[in-house]
Amino acid sequence: MNLTLATRDGFIAAEDTRASSPLAVRGLTVSYGQKPAVFSVDMTVEPGAMTAIIGPNGAGKSTLLKAALGILTPLAGQTTVFGQPVAACRDRIAYVPQRASVDWDFPTRVIDVVLMGLYRQLGLLGRVRGAHRAKALECLSRVGMEDFAARQIGQLSGGQQQRVFLARALAQDADLYLLDEPFAGVDAATEKAIIAVLKSLRDAGKTVVAVHHDLSTVAEYFDHVFLINTRRVAEGRVEDVFTEEHLQAAYGGRLAGAQMDQLSGTLG
Repeated sequence: MNLTLATRDGFIAAEDTRASSPLAVRGLTVSYGQKPAVFSVDMTVEPGAMTAIIGPNGAGKSTLLKAALGILTPLAGQTTVFGQPVAACRDRIAYVPQRASVDWDFPTRVIDVVLMGLYRQLGLLGRVRGAHRAKALECLSRVGMEDFAARQIGQLSGGQQQRVFLARALAQDADLYLLDEPFAGVDAATEKAIIAVLKSLRDAGKTVVAVHHDLSTVAEYFDHVFLINTRRVAEGRVEDVFTEEHLQAAYGGRLAGAQMDQLSGTLG
């Protein structure tokens, strides 16, 4: 959380929490044409936790993540990763994009996709050694895809493709994992496999941030929530922030009574 704490010696500013945060953005603004997609957003991600970015369609969830990473150029604002500029910490970040944004017709094998996660170890020449292949196969095993290592990526189902991209992220052995809609369009078995891997990363002290759309699983999957609708609505622990009041504020009253009834058992 962004807090200013009183102490005997004065005040500890909110910037102190920013310095220790795996991902912190301040005043981030992104525009498509004349309309801001994200406007003056502040976010401070808690270390060693799983955070969901949620909000209605068009709220700026994916835009926020891409702008924080520098994939999109913001009009204003700053991003730090572990207190440093993003460019200085690329090796500590693993990013899993939306599946719909990937060209799946590109002719490459599953294991080659995962090996892309080892690009820093492979160096400029890209010489793949036995240890690299063993690491890639280990990551595929963690997502249940080791038997598909030689398959062309385009021959896989959507859920299988998503598992492979998660394996590529695992190969990076990062400290911060950013995922854009990791459960979109996948089957129940794949979703279960993905969330198990993400929770194992958190339990190992890693930080996970995911754009998420299924409100019914937020309380089960995540520790923290960041609610956005172009602007920041609320952020904090699930039990404090994932409430009817905050959801209605984020969704502009578009959550029907039936939806709220379904969520009643999970709301804080």
